[in-house]
Amino acid sequence: MSQNTVKPVFDFVAAGKQVLAIERESLVQLDQYINEDFRRACEMLFYCSGKVVVMGMGKSGHIGRKLAATFASTGTPAFFVHPGEASHGDLGMVSPQDIVIALSNSGESHEIVALISVLKRLRIPLICITGKPDSTIGKAAEIYLCIHVPKEACPLGLSPTASTTAALVMGDALAVALLQARGFTVENFALAHPGGVLGRKLLLRVGDIMHSGTDIPQITRSASLRDALVEITRKNLGMTVICDESNSIAGIFTDGDLRRVIDQGIDLNRAYITDVMTPGGVRVTPDTLAVEALNLLQSRNITSLLIANQNHLIGVVHMHDMLRAGVI
Repeated sequence: MSQNTVKPVFDFVAAGKQVLAIERESLVQLDQYINEDFRRACEMLFYCSGKVVVMGMGKSGHIGRKLAATFASTGTPAFFVHPGEASHGDLGMVSPQDIVIALSNSGESHEIVALISVLKRLRIPLICITGKPDSTIGKAAEIYLCIHVPKEACPLGLSPTASTTAALVMGDALAVALLQARGFTVENFALAHPGGVLGRKLLLRVGDIMHSGTDIPQITRSASLRDALVEITRKNLGMTVICDESNSIAGIFTDGDLRRVIDQGIDLNRAYITDVMTPGGVRVTPDTLAVEALNLLQSRNITSLLIANQNHLIGVVHMHDMLRAGVI
């Protein structure tokens, strides 16, 4: 049969649901293996003074890479080493302070078996995640975590499916248990993800994105309303700050205030800014998180915040600055 030829009435939905049913049952079975061995593995990893080195071949290698990445991003320093490359020099990346986690459903991956004697000689602890605890790797490990599944979702029983899902979930269980034991916080997570959306929201402060110096739309108390309009147009932030000679904030005038002035029939050429400005102005300090500033803008239904040290003007941040920084 051609690779692209299927039965004309083949039920893809039923086949997909059968896979989900098999893998769900595998995860139910996995619950019994979160046991004393799991606790011992967590304690060993928690007190590791080096790094967690994850190894695996084939599909187990793909799961191992994900597990190492999850560990590293949740407070447990870790990296992946390909077992085949380890036999040709990459084992030099592993130190006696490290712990090796080997993933192998059969427990007989010869690339990992070939490394066991070296790991033992270096006295590097080995944790094995396997479907066969009595296998070569399972017996050699200080701790083995069983991920035996009744059957694979693959109808041929050949392609790793339910077994790799079980390995992935066991790895997640280890990582999350360690995360909780370490008291890992959202802020810690952000530090490991500075390029992500969460990192930007939790690390970026308004002092990093504010307009400062000559970029601040700013006039003095003696300025006319016409001067204010020129400054608003020139700086293109839809507002200007009014300060006294010592740069203390007196008030703010926005394009929304301008609409109010026009509605009131005030002469734009004769009015002074102190007659029409809004005294004070909503302000935050430079170390305010950008996400907190965004929440303030939205709750007050305004577009700009003043950045100040007490009453001394330092900068201005606009809603568009939040957008450009990826906070929104």
